[in-house]
Amino acid sequence: MNQKELREIRRRIRPEHNSITHLYGCYVNGSGEIISTLNESLGLLTAEEQEKYLALLKKSLSGALGKNLLDIAFATRQVLDSDEHRLLSALRKSEGQDPALLDQFYHAIIGHLDMDGGNYLILLAFDSYDVPHYGKDGSIGDAGEVYKYMLCAVCPVEGGKSELGYTPEDKRFHSATAGQVVSPPELGFLFPAFDDRATNLYNALFYSRDCKADHADFIDAVFRTEVPMPAQRQRESFDGLLSDVLEQDCRFDLVQSVHEQLSDRITLHKESKDPEPLTVTVKEMGDILENSGATAEERQRFEQRCEETFGKDADLRPANLSDPRRMEIQTPEVKIQVSPEHSMLVQARILDGKKVIVIDASNGVELNGVPVKI
Repeated sequence: MNQKELREIRRRIRPEHNSITHLYGCYVNGSGEIISTLNESLGLLTAEEQEKYLALLKKSLSGALGKNLLDIAFATRQVLDSDEHRLLSALRKSEGQDPALLDQFYHAIIGHLDMDGGNYLILLAFDSYDVPHYGKDGSIGDAGEVYKYMLCAVCPVEGGKSELGYTPEDKRFHSATAGQVVSPPELGFLFPAFDDRATNLYNALFYSRDCKADHADFIDAVFRTEVPMPAQRQRESFDGLLSDVLEQDCRFDLVQSVHEQLSDRITLHKESKDPEPLTVTVKEMGDILENSGATAEERQRFEQRCEETFGKDADLRPANLSDPRRMEIQTPEVKIQVSPEHSMLVQARILDGKKVIVIDASNGVELNGVPVKI
């Protein structure tokens, strides 16, 4: 899915736009026991309750593609005949009307989900979207197809804090403790994917609030597919590759140039407003490395290690490899942060036999907010 398709589905998750009739789910305690189940008619809830439930579901479609939102790909054999795909497809078809399927799904999750011993809510909804056809002139035609999908969110449930509350009857403030509060989802998914504005049974979209977490057990239980590498681990693996491959030739200016080129690509892609996620191939990363001053041998070793780490035909996301907002230079005593477009103002030099970081201060300097002279 691209960003434009994601926004289109996100806009559906509003009381006036979707065709969700019921909300399903179960409340699970820290021991993995179902405390209660949920089967609520959306139309019988108050407007405030509807908004709160839908906000939780919508949150499972938030964040950045490739970071918080990861593509889950099913193998052809799974789509044709597998327990995991059969269960998801049957749930989607029944739209929650089969209690046995719901129970099977809940227990599949509960047995493979670690929420650090806390309580949580599994929330599930089903929607049907008559996908309109948009003409080149901006006109809206009849629906091309009906996209039926399910949206799942797993939300931690925590005890409310003790607060002072006002009681009108005696006109006094008293200690009041809120009940169990449902927090935004920790993880969730959309099935099937909405690719090219159409149903794609070969993919799902997985959500993780924490870019460092892989939720391997959950993904294996629900999808039985290879776990995508979390964004944070991609960054750490990429940094490790640069250091290992370049070794003694891991120069300040070389690594600086690599991150500048990645940042430039991110900026140009953003300005182009291309809805497709920005990716680079392993070969393109090799080009970037060699353009930054690496030797042909170093490039070859780097590409080989990239294929071993990320996969032979991997498409890497620059936003996961380099922070487009800032470049960070750090010594044991000092940390410097600079925006990538101004990174050339920072250089590594040797002065009087000492290795130093030099910052161009031609445009003025402030010390704790006070303009100072050099």
